Amino acid sequence: MRTCVYIAITSSWLATLSAPAFADGDPARGKTVFSQCSGCHATTLQNNVGPHLAGVFGRTAGTVAGFHYSKAMAASGMVWNESTLDAFLAAPGKAIPGTSMPIALAKAEDRTNVIAYLKTLSKP
Repeated sequence: MRTCVYIAITSSWLATLSAPAFADGDPARGKTVFSQCSGCHATTLQNNVGPHLAGVFGRTAGTVAGFHYSKAMAASGMVWNESTLDAFLAAPGKAIPGTSMPIALAKAEDRTNVIAYLKTLSKP
C-alpha cells in the first residue's frame, strides 16, 4: 500500500515539474515577443491578415466576426486558454491540422510570455 501512495505522490510531483509555468509569464517580455506576431494580428478589435486577439481568452477559435478562417480553424471547436494557446503557438499545424497560421514560437519561454501578454488584452 505504501508503494502505491509513494508512486502516486511522486507522479503528481513530477507532473507539476513538467507542466508549463503559465503563471510565471512576463507580460512585458511577451509584448516584445508579440511584435513578431503584430504583422498579422492586432491587439485591438481590427482584423488584419490574422484575426484580432483582443479578448482571445475564453473565445472559441474561428469565431471572430468578419474574419475568414480556414475550414480547419472554424471547425476546431477549440477554446483559447493557456494550454490550447501554448500547443497552438508551439506547432499550429499539429494543434489544428489544416490551419493557415504558418508561424510557430519554438521557445517555451516565449510562448509563456506571449500568453501572459495576451491575458492582459480584453475587448475594449
